[in-house]
Amino acid sequence: MANPYFEFRNVSKAFDDNAVLKDVSFFIEQGETAVIMGRSGVGKSVSLKLLLGFLYPDEGHIIVAGQDVTGWNERQFSTIRRRVTMVFQAGALFDSLTVAENVAFPLVGRPEWKDPDAIDRRVAELLEMLEVSDLADRLPSDLSTGTKRSVAIARALADNPDAILYDEPTTMVDPLMAAHTSDLIVKLKKTLHKTAIVVTHDTHLAKKLADRMIFLQEGRVAFFGTWAEFENSSDRFLHNFILQDKLIPALDATA
Repeated sequence: MANPYFEFRNVSKAFDDNAVLKDVSFFIEQGETAVIMGRSGVGKSVSLKLLLGFLYPDEGHIIVAGQDVTGWNERQFSTIRRRVTMVFQAGALFDSLTVAENVAFPLVGRPEWKDPDAIDRRVAELLEMLEVSDLADRLPSDLSTGTKRSVAIARALADNPDAILYDEPTTMVDPLMAAHTSDLIVKLKKTLHKTAIVVTHDTHLAKKLADRMIFLQEGRVAFFGTWAEFENSSDRFLHNFILQDKLIPALDATA
């Protein structure tokens, strides 16, 4: 194994008496897309927050961008958050800024982005990539949940990070918008080749994206490997999980 871009080494995390992660280990190489799956409450989103220093592990070590960030302070993590960005479930857009202003926000005031025209070009490029160019002057309150996610992805990509983390990108939206968001994430994987982690319940999306699968069960890694190995697992719990999700028809927004 080369130096991984992301790695958990025997990571544990509890909230009061609730042990969410128990001795969790996995790794992701640069340029790979990993999918984290599991039932609700098994620590999927907690894992993403640990990677960015929004939470701290009780035990173990966390590697981000090839560096051991265990015990880093907020100032140190601010440098990592320029290289690794996160798309939250709710989008976390600024309500008082337009779509274009939200996407431009990470660039404004930065020494390397002094030219307003360069910022405008970057924003236009991203809005086109995420298929929301016609919404540039809208406010977030005018957007659907799914469209907010597309804008949030554009903003996360604004400063050309090394890696992007997606927290349940296809939940809380109608099936067609979920399929559209899924297609966009797949397109970004194929065109940008960034390291990515996707937390999802959606096995259809996982099958399209995953170079590595991480399945959490009762706070532990129940499976770590390729999608093909995951799909062909003889483990009864994993088999039932896949079977139940396959009962939900896959949609293709581009069909």
